[in-house]
Amino acid sequence: MKEELFVSGRNIPNIDPYLNIWHWQIPLYLFLGGLAAGVLFFAGYFVVRGKEKKMQATVKWAPIIAPIALVLGLGALFWDLKHKLYFWQLYTTIRLESPMGWGAWTLMIITPISFVWVASYMKEIFPWWDWKFKFLDKFEAFVIKYRVYLAWVMMIYSIILGVYTGILLSAFNARPLWNTSILGPLFLVSGFSTGLAATIWISKDEKERKILSRIDLIFIFVELFLIVHLFMGFLAGSETAIEAARLFLGGQFTVSFWVFVVLLGLIFPATLETLELWGYHVPKWLPSALILFGGFMFRFIMVEAGQITRYLY
Repeated sequence: MKEELFVSGRNIPNIDPYLNIWHWQIPLYLFLGGLAAGVLFFAGYFVVRGKEKKMQATVKWAPIIAPIALVLGLGALFWDLKHKLYFWQLYTTIRLESPMGWGAWTLMIITPISFVWVASYMKEIFPWWDWKFKFLDKFEAFVIKYRVYLAWVMMIYSIILGVYTGILLSAFNARPLWNTSILGPLFLVSGFSTGLAATIWISKDEKERKILSRIDLIFIFVELFLIVHLFMGFLAGSETAIEAARLFLGGQFTVSFWVFVVLLGLIFPATLETLELWGYHVPKWLPSALILFGGFMFRFIMVEAGQITRYLY
């Protein structure tokens, strides 16, 4: 028989204050939201830059992923809700200090924008496409005429969506691993990198892929920089922050994080993209697949590990 002595009613492992209430639906939602944000941002960016014709896959084909990813992500989020019939109350209760409120409104705006953006290119992607109704043809013409303005709006809300996926976690003050201001920018950069990876995978134009690979390398290095400073901040913080860092520095998430996220999800694909830019033959799907895998594992590990970290009092 194993005997344990509890000196505090708030330090009972796996009972209080440990709450494993977020499962696979939440990291999937965060991953798909970041992916959609990255795809939509760069589609709008190259339209604003006037490079629409040179970046066909980025502007026309890759954005098809975005509405699908957003709908699937929202489906996962809805699945996770305990009281599903009351989700609409997020839109009737306005609280400026609520990250979930901001996220709900951001998703309500950017999801239809993603559908409109894809719809405006349907006749270019599929020449046989016919909207059947005149009012849809008129709306399409209106969107095409003001597409640059739509691109600006889409870029702004893509940034908000990407940052929100991290702020959603960082707003939980009771979880030391999540309670850091670096999480918002880190999730934004990671989402943009996964969006670029998906676009690179789709593109068949070698010049376009090289442009996107150069941009992706910058985001990978920024992400590595933020990860290093994330742990530097934890190790320079309170005892609870140090304990949170120890989960990744010799603790139970050490192998999964540093192998699956950092090594296979960032360093290895960055090396492959660099070799490809230097002229070496690299399967175009491999770096993209690794970045997407690493991006999902990053969110899955952060959600799982964050629920373990706690304040003891």
